[in-house]
Amino acid sequence: MRAVVQRCKAAKVEVDGRTVGEIGQGLCVLLGVEVSDTEADADYLSDKLTGLRIFDDENGVPNRSVSDVGGEILLISQFTLLGDARKGRRPSYIAAARPETAVPLYERCAASLRASVPVETGVFGADMQVTLTNDGPFTILLDSRRTF
Repeated sequence: MRAVVQRCKAAKVEVDGRTVGEIGQGLCVLLGVEVSDTEADADYLSDKLTGLRIFDDENGVPNRSVSDVGGEILLISQFTLLGDARKGRRPSYIAAARPETAVPLYERCAASLRASVPVETGVFGADMQVTLTNDGPFTILLDSRRTF
């Protein structure tokens, strides 16, 4: 699984002009599920997300997690994170999991996150418009295979 994690002051996702998920301070997470991902990948990523220390403490040092600051997470599925554009000009999405694999793992990640923090989600497979106020900006890339 791959994730783009953005610390935000607020974020929302809309589908067909209707807000389907909205948070205040917290993390906006774009999540891509790979064909070889398992429940262990979802568990690893959800644990990493809730414990990631990227919020400032009283000294202005990023030393607190989303849980520590009472923040929320907006989790949005995004298969294009698995796009491979190393060859040619059109990305290949062959590494992205099909919905029958990706949906249960995406939902497992959301459920696991909800055990620690409030979570809002987008709509899997929908054309979504995401709006956020990036805080910092502060953006982190995560991968359950620990490739970066």
